[in-house]
Amino acid sequence: MERIRTGAAYHGNRILRHVADDMAEMARMNMDVVVHMFSHNDWDRHLGVMSEICKISEYNGLEVWIDNWGIGGPPGDKSHFLQYHPEAHQVYSDGSIDPVSACYNSPAFVAFTKNWIEAVASFGGKKIFWDEPHFKNKGEIFSCCCPTCQKLFEEKYGHPMPKEMTEEMKEFRVNSLLAYFDTVCSYAASMGIENSACVMLHTLDYAKQIMTIPTLNDFGIDPYWHPKSGKRDPYEYVYKSTKQIIAETDALGKQNHIWIQGYDIPHGKEDEIIVAADAAYDAGARTLISWAFRGSESNTYKSECCERAWAATCEAFRRVRSRHFDAIRAENFKKFN
Repeated sequence: MERIRTGAAYHGNRILRHVADDMAEMARMNMDVVVHMFSHNDWDRHLGVMSEICKISEYNGLEVWIDNWGIGGPPGDKSHFLQYHPEAHQVYSDGSIDPVSACYNSPAFVAFTKNWIEAVASFGGKKIFWDEPHFKNKGEIFSCCCPTCQKLFEEKYGHPMPKEMTEEMKEFRVNSLLAYFDTVCSYAASMGIENSACVMLHTLDYAKQIMTIPTLNDFGIDPYWHPKSGKRDPYEYVYKSTKQIIAETDALGKQNHIWIQGYDIPHGKEDEIIVAADAAYDAGARTLISWAFRGSESNTYKSECCERAWAATCEAFRRVRSRHFDAIRAENFKKFN
């Protein structure tokens, strides 16, 4: 029987009695997955607490994904890594330095990531969620053009790195992502840890190549329709995006998941969460995860009415679960009658 799974990202809290209440609430909502952040700050200050958080989550029947939240830059908290390795910054094609993003080709960042994976293993993490990997662009300028990347590019193509986004530069960026994630996913897999990743739709043309990595088990997208803008129909946007990525992951034999926007929802548009979840399910998604728990009430980008956004999220997931089992019941009834 095909499984359906739902869940939510959870961050902004390290107080265990509140974690216990919240994981129990997710269990009561029949959710299956929780995505916990593990930032550089968590590594320094909450390593032992992370072990307890994983245990509490698993006690409530939740599969735990550990998010590499900001360890090399956005999305997520600021990383301390670049304070120790200023040479590892991403650099734009105009020579300016990105202040918060690490270069995937930096040997120091690769070593740092391996140490981070070891920390995940130390507190019992079983699945890593690589969150929105990408290179940075600012209009016509792009990254990464740091000295390490320039050297690697010239060794590969036999001439200096261009200042324009050529086909060779596009290929170089893809290969840089592949090299980094092949290394770190393989390292995690060697420690018995599964790997999942999600990429943003505007980076999909190049970032989706990481789904070909053998040790990456699961690949997803976050088709956030941003209801405040009013520019996108939630059903159409989520349905078409989901349909595309499921076709591509199915062709590679990979699992997939779809993120449903639960943050920054204006009051009065909470029902769009239900529409979006229906669209993902109709397109074939069977793992739907909300960003984030209780309408992201612990963040500045929280929904305007977090209680109603969370209620809509729980209703959305209840509906797709009911639809799923209604279809199974109908099939079984037809078979035996």
